[in-house]
Amino acid sequence: MTQTVSLRAVDADASDSLDYVERLLARNDLPTADVRANPGYFFVAFEGEQKVGVGGIERFPPDGLLRSVVVEESMRGRGAGAALCDRLEHEAASDGVDTLYLLTTTAADFFAARGYERVDRADAPASIRGTSQFESLCPDTATVMRKRLSP
Repeated sequence: MTQTVSLRAVDADASDSLDYVERLLARNDLPTADVRANPGYFFVAFEGEQKVGVGGIERFPPDGLLRSVVVEESMRGRGAGAALCDRLEHEAASDGVDTLYLLTTTAADFFAARGYERVDRADAPASIRGTSQFESLCPDTATVMRKRLSP
């Protein structure tokens, strides 16, 4: 069953949305240190009017970093995560991103099923390796993955 999920960009002035992003990330042991410094990276997923998840994209065309993707526990296994990733990938491609990278400590199988492949950290482009996610927020043991969005 596919979820109908819509995305709304988090407005830097929408503190309730940023609060939600921080709370959901923290509950799922994901980094929150740079949320308020970079609110434009983040999107909130909704089902109807209910907030159901968050995700982010850092853009360095032709590359991008998919980050902080998580859905509410009650929505897991119902397609919301896949729908959120579909929308984030579409947003990234619309912004000129050809290849998305990510780091994960817990969801490599989920992303592999979506077409992401494991790569060595050193194989990520310098723009991606220079992000706070790579440099300090995610552990060195995190799995690095990539997906080409363009044929």
